Amino acid sequence: MKQWLPFLKSDPTVAVIRLSGMISTSGRGALNDQGLAPLIERAFTKGKPVAVALEVNSPGGSPVQSSLIGARIRRLADEKNIPVIAFVEDVAASGGYWLAAAADEIYADTSSVVGSIGVISAGFGLHELMAKNGVERRVYTAGNSKSMLDPFRPEKPEDVARLKELLEDIHVNFKEHVMARREGKLSLERDLFTGEIWLARKAIEVGLIDGIGHLVPYLEDRFGKKVKLRRYGAKKGLLSRFGAQIVGDALHGVEERAQFARFGL
Repeated sequence: MKQWLPFLKSDPTVAVIRLSGMISTSGRGALNDQGLAPLIERAFTKGKPVAVALEVNSPGGSPVQSSLIGARIRRLADEKNIPVIAFVEDVAASGGYWLAAAADEIYADTSSVVGSIGVISAGFGLHELMAKNGVERRVYTAGNSKSMLDPFRPEKPEDVARLKELLEDIHVNFKEHVMARREGKLSLERDLFTGEIWLARKAIEVGLIDGIGHLVPYLEDRFGKKVKLRRYGAKKGLLSRFGAQIVGDALHGVEERAQFARFGL
């Protein structure tokens, strides 16, 4: 009723966007810009929120999707002049921290894992196994680098050097994002970009987060007990659980479980 009566003051509303899971272009429930775009847009535009809160619980994933999601959040926050506050649950590491750093302030539980500001590439090599079993790999390319890091062939030093160069370039982008978003807050006494992780209290000391805090009590303290939370999160359709999608979801679940396990979760 209050929203239809201009002389009555409405209770403040905070839009809450849940960012939980691995950051990837595929997999049911994965975080990516295409899936989150309409949710993020609605969160910033519906009902004139006094703030947007991010519930972050992610071990990371795709650097490109992390950048796209973070950039969309920042663009809308600047356009609408709405503050963004991130609340870390179990973990905001690697790309998960990239998302948290899109906020103006970051809060976490005392046992939350934060950081891992680095870039990783993992693979496998099967050339010795193939040779032992009499399997011959046949690959024909136009372009010397087209079969770079082929897991069925011996590793080439020049391929490894090129990969490390690419990873370092992505790492520079990550560092620039964090330094820009946490400007004036980061500790100058230690290297924060080694891929190291911290629990919340240590993360406060080095400037990666702003304090200890949980979403509901913090928002009530800041905006009053009558603050309303309007939640936005990716919906998982019932039909997507059937057919071939089951296999893809299972593989994504294994990969996501492995990513969380890296941080003891």
